[in-house]
Amino acid sequence: MKIKHQLAIFNALTRLLVILVLWLMLPILVENVVYRHINNGLVEKKKKFIEHLNQNEIDDFIVNADDSTETYSQFSSLHSEFLVLSRLQKLPNQEKTTFVNENRIIEGEENEYRILQYHFTYENIGYELEIGSSLAEVKDLTFIIKLFIIIVLVVIVLITFLADTFYIEYLLKPFYKIIDTKIRRVNEPEAFDHTPIKAHSADFRELDSVLNQMMDRIGELFKKEKQFISNVSHELLTPIALLKNKFENLLQNESLNDNAVDKIVSSLKTLDMLKKIINNLLLISRIENNQYAANEVINFHEIVSGLYEDLQDRIDDKEIAFSNKMEHDFNFVGNKTLIHILLYNLVTNAIKYNKEKGSIVVSDGFLNQQYYLSISDSGIGMNETQIENIFNRFTRINSDQEGQGLGLAIADSIASFHHIDIKVTSKPNEGTTFLLLFPNSIKA
Repeated sequence: MKIKHQLAIFNALTRLLVILVLWLMLPILVENVVYRHINNGLVEKKKKFIEHLNQNEIDDFIVNADDSTETYSQFSSLHSEFLVLSRLQKLPNQEKTTFVNENRIIEGEENEYRILQYHFTYENIGYELEIGSSLAEVKDLTFIIKLFIIIVLVVIVLITFLADTFYIEYLLKPFYKIIDTKIRRVNEPEAFDHTPIKAHSADFRELDSVLNQMMDRIGELFKKEKQFISNVSHELLTPIALLKNKFENLLQNESLNDNAVDKIVSSLKTLDMLKKIINNLLLISRIENNQYAANEVINFHEIVSGLYEDLQDRIDDKEIAFSNKMEHDFNFVGNKTLIHILLYNLVTNAIKYNKEKGSIVVSDGFLNQQYYLSISDSGIGMNETQIENIFNRFTRINSDQEGQGLGLAIADSIASFHHIDIKVTSKPNEGTTFLLLFPNSIKA
């Protein structure tokens, strides 16, 4: 997930957390505000009632405390308010006002009320005044307020999420441009673009500047490495060629005995092996330094058929059954010479470690819409430890076999150069399969 999406989601989650907290606190806040408003209204009504209180008023409103039925002296037609005055059996110690929420039944209809209860004394007689206000409308209003607020907050979250996404994308646009135009080209220092990236953020400008400086340094090291490779090619291969010529000239000397001839021949083989090792190491170095072009259209049928013809003698020597089961006409853009070396090394490896009268099968297909090329053999196979190390340089599966242990290292370098994934499956004494997964983006 990209950083812009992570930041937008984080901002949205924090806002949702705020909404959750508000949602939990909202009933308490609303009830406090509403109850305070209702309480003030009930207190005002109590003051007005007490100010005009006289015996006639008491007689009109009084309710016998011994009456077992609830009788309300005065209530509104919609039962939203009521007022009742009751005589107390005992004189109250002091005037006392309390507020409670209770259910009351008025004319057979039960509702919840916010009730002011006021105990007072009038002419040495104790009374209880109750003034109630219905909470039904308040609860409806509270629900509407909560619903309205939650809708507004959700809309705000959605709007701010979209705004954050676009704004973060705008802020990070220089960052992604640096990735696309610079960081992804670190393997191509000669083609690196040093043009400064336009950015409003000082952080991105500094990152761009540091990358340019780093690539300048890498470019210098790359040139030095290329020069070193060139020097190695000349300084090492030239003496080897001279020594080889001298040994070959010595072989023409008829005065040499058989023992001397054998030593010279052995020295020539050693020089040939040394030359191959140097050439292979130089090849790996050139591949890893991207010194090869990758703009040729490659036909795998043509390469595999050519490999069979070139290696037929070696295949026949071990009586190996070679099967080409390729069915797809898949063209790939890359370096034809390197791909030929890659497949050549895998096939020769399958021959080298195969059994007498074994088999080699080359097949292809598509795995998850990705083209693959498979090379399977019925050879000695490998265990898990060997599989982990086969692409290391100078590693050989069997020390009895000839070679320098660079074939699969070269194959791995060529695969990495072409963004090809190599999957290896193997079991001891059952065989090995190399699966090459080709990237769709470079397909011809």
